[in-house]
Amino acid sequence: MIPRVRSASVTKSDLRKQLRAARREHVNALPESMRTLVFMRPPAPLLDLVPEGATIGLYRADPIEAPTSAYARHFFEQGHELALPRFAHKGAAMEFARFTDPFEESDLEVGPFGLLQPKAEAAVLEPQVLFLPLVGFGADGARLGQGGGHYDRWLAGQPGTTAIGLAWDCQLVDDLPTEPHDMPLAAVVTPTRIYGPFA
Repeated sequence: MIPRVRSASVTKSDLRKQLRAARREHVNALPESMRTLVFMRPPAPLLDLVPEGATIGLYRADPIEAPTSAYARHFFEQGHELALPRFAHKGAAMEFARFTDPFEESDLEVGPFGLLQPKAEAAVLEPQVLFLPLVGFGADGARLGQGGGHYDRWLAGQPGTTAIGLAWDCQLVDDLPTEPHDMPLAAVVTPTRIYGPFA
């Protein structure tokens, strides 16, 4: 658990550095098999936030982010369409495109940021439920992202989307600093509990 941080004493940039270090240390201390196991299946209360037939947006996690691969397979097997972020180029707005192979990822290619994303021919989709990454979160649903603003801008244009954060417990921050453009989450899921749903 990171030290309690007050918004008056730390900038978002400094907080991101602290949280990334705490997350890396936490994840590196976990057995590799445990990293995916704790996010193997969405907990039952979380499924209440997912309408039948909803398109599910996810992210492709890096090694220290909360993993999404098991969630992707679960929702795919339940008949949901899946979507992942895609960028046409580094200056382009983020969009979501159809993700059809959560088992082998055969329908992905390397995008402009060096990350796997849906191929150019994949159809654009608008998820009704979006699982998104974060650097830090507040117990009230506040989210601290990577700093690029991609998810905040996308969510601002899709106000009906249910946004759910996935995080390790060490990413919880007391009194998380927020700004007017920061989009709140409907819920946050960690290995030990669910925060929310928030109004």
